Amino acid sequence: MADIKQTKPEKDYSVYFQRTFVAPNLKEARRRRRQAVRHLNDFSIPDDIKGIGAGKKYLIRTYGCQMNEHDSEVMAGILEEIGYTSTDVEEEADIILLNTCAIRENAENKVFGELGNLKQLKRENPDLILGVCGCMAQEEAVVNRILQKYQHVDLIFGTHNIHRLPQLLKEAMFSKEMVMEVWSKEGDVIENLPKARKGNVRAWVNIMYGCDKFCTYCIVPYTRGKERSRHPHEIIQEVRELARKGYKEITLLGQNVNAYGKDLNDGSYRLSHLMDEIRKIDIPRVRFTTSHPWDFTDDLIEVLAKGGNLVEHIHLPVQSGNNAILKIMGRNYTRESYLELFYKLKKAIPHAAITTDIIVGFPNETEEQFQDTLSLVEECQFDGAYTFIYSPRPGTPAARMEDNVSMEVKRDRLQRLNELVNELAYKSNARLEGEIVEVLVEGASKKNEDVLMGHTRTNKVVHFRGPKSLIGQLVNVRVTKAKTWTLDGEIVAEQEAANQ
Repeated sequence: MADIKQTKPEKDYSVYFQRTFVAPNLKEARRRRRQAVRHLNDFSIPDDIKGIGAGKKYLIRTYGCQMNEHDSEVMAGILEEIGYTSTDVEEEADIILLNTCAIRENAENKVFGELGNLKQLKRENPDLILGVCGCMAQEEAVVNRILQKYQHVDLIFGTHNIHRLPQLLKEAMFSKEMVMEVWSKEGDVIENLPKARKGNVRAWVNIMYGCDKFCTYCIVPYTRGKERSRHPHEIIQEVRELARKGYKEITLLGQNVNAYGKDLNDGSYRLSHLMDEIRKIDIPRVRFTTSHPWDFTDDLIEVLAKGGNLVEHIHLPVQSGNNAILKIMGRNYTRESYLELFYKLKKAIPHAAITTDIIVGFPNETEEQFQDTLSLVEECQFDGAYTFIYSPRPGTPAARMEDNVSMEVKRDRLQRLNELVNELAYKSNARLEGEIVEVLVEGASKKNEDVLMGHTRTNKVVHFRGPKSLIGQLVNVRVTKAKTWTLDGEIVAEQEAANQ
């Protein structure tokens, strides 16, 4: 990985800046170094950058998972620390950042489409800083495409470089050429980064970074690096601070959250220990995502079964119900071991809602193997599922396999799978009709400002009428109508809820 720096004899301020051009390198990203990851608690804004955004506005567009949402909150916090304010209007923005996702081809296509749309805005406002960051920025093929076809982009930085945003932004403001810094080596764990969280009801709390599983279809281990856990005391301190600020729910985040702690000291402090400590903090709800069945331990199940503020919802991706497909996916569990874990969870937490992820049309998947997936979904009666058509990600082992399932077959399988998933989701919701559920009120419905919406402990969406003063509160709601993905309800009196 080359670090190419050139000094350009430009007019004005640019003569004082060097062009940073550090491109992603897939071979480097594959490596897993033995060096200890540093845990740093010294983030600060350099004096010469403080106030650089005064009177200016930023816009961040986020694509992808909750980790990307969390990263956007950090970037927003950094920008506000140097004087920027937020806007949702492209024409008002002085900087636009696209925080990208690399998991699906469709997500990448959306970003490239957005870059094309922004070209005219950049032409009309040459001082606009247009940046691409996140997982796509960590891919060689993506960066090469940007360099060739989207030269109006000013700034590219990766998932390991977020804490460097102030310096990179300053360079982009005064440089006449594209500024790019994408580290292919894993980043350090940087604490005390500012965050501009959306709202004050629910919060993401990142507990670890990266993934070591290397599923054959997944680009995440290359874009996010190896597994790096935050120290427990840093996480617990953050959760306590959120509780003091009145947050009602937190979600612990990690690409493979169940692997938390394996890289710390002797690996004896794991996710079960962390959640058992957080269980004692005065915050009403605690969730975690995303789990890998490989690392879901019995001691974690025991802690989750204690309940309290640990909610009864578990997202447990299965991806396929066929052992041969699971093997070539590199999932390192079988259909039988997944079902064994599933029933352990159901026995320990009988009312738990379990959701999953499923890929259809993986290379070599036959109709018989797809039927195994349908039968597993039928057996588990999942409360919901995120379903995807397989798309090869350049640089992954699966991308070298022949993509020999036609798009017509993939779409047919997805449709049949979704019909079953929708049927089971409705059945799960229908069982709640007439029941009283606890709802965390998060705001107004996107479709109707006069209707409130929130989630149950099992992560089901509920719509009901009530005053806006209830936002941020936990209320009891009787379910009046079940739909496939949502519930309608009405507020009930406290006494009535107590009597049920």
